[in-house]
Amino acid sequence: MAAAPRVIIVAGPTASGKSALALSLAEGLNGTVINADSIQCYRDLPILSARPTPAEEERAPHRLYGILGPTEMLSATSWATKAADEIKAAVNQGRQVIVTGGTGFYLKALVEGLADIPAVPVEVRAATQELLKSIGVEALHARLMACDPVTASRLKPTDKQRIARAWEVFEATETPLSTWQAQPTIPPIAAQFINVAIQPARAELNLACDNRFLAMLQAGALEDVRLLLSSGVPSTAPVMRALGAQELARHLSGELSLAEATTLAQTATRQYAKRQTTWFRHQFHADYRIETKYSESLMEKIFPDIRRMLLT
Repeated sequence: MAAAPRVIIVAGPTASGKSALALSLAEGLNGTVINADSIQCYRDLPILSARPTPAEEERAPHRLYGILGPTEMLSATSWATKAADEIKAAVNQGRQVIVTGGTGFYLKALVEGLADIPAVPVEVRAATQELLKSIGVEALHARLMACDPVTASRLKPTDKQRIARAWEVFEATETPLSTWQAQPTIPPIAAQFINVAIQPARAELNLACDNRFLAMLQAGALEDVRLLLSSGVPSTAPVMRALGAQELARHLSGELSLAEATTLAQTATRQYAKRQTTWFRHQFHADYRIETKYSESLMEKIFPDIRRMLLT
């Protein structure tokens, strides 16, 4: 039986430099980079989602970037299945796999596997959204408490997305989400994962978040949002979950000045990075930690350390 492939995972909060590190590793290790960021799966808003540029993609193969239309969704389980296929293809080509991204549940699905929850029919999902608009998130949370108290008790009454998800699963399957999640899970691929976590200090990360959004504006992020919305894509489309997209849309509609939109987007980005940092600190076992934002000057130390981990 062939040995399980060794796969490097580079994870961390937004603006920590994980994509740059993954690319540097791919260049040094004859590697393929596989995306584990849910927003970078979309082909639209490449600037706001910080997708690799065409020039960066020429430096090493990149997979699972830009594979979704603006209104499509990709569950963690579906992503993990696609990622497993890409890992196998890269290994068959003799390439080192580097998975990188900040979507924790994607990485969890790949490493540990997730419950095989049946797909929710479109009509059930639509009915859930209508119910949410009609009665509000706190009332829906109260209903969820009656049919799935385990899930409801661990969700904030204002967590609209997760409450709706738990409700629609129960409506579609007549089985609580917590029951599905309690089932044994099987990872989609047998691999040895080497987990690299970039965890900059809060002040350094906040500054990086602020500066990156300003750089995105200079690179054309506002025009990206303008073009997408003018094509008929609604502001509620899944791709508009990209950090800063809603704020820039509000500016384009005349609701906010550009300065106000920028401040709000920077605040939302910092808050998201904080949540990511907390998740990775408690949910992600790191074999190797980098406690500062990645820059190429660190590669001289990082590369030999990671190469040794691949060989031991």
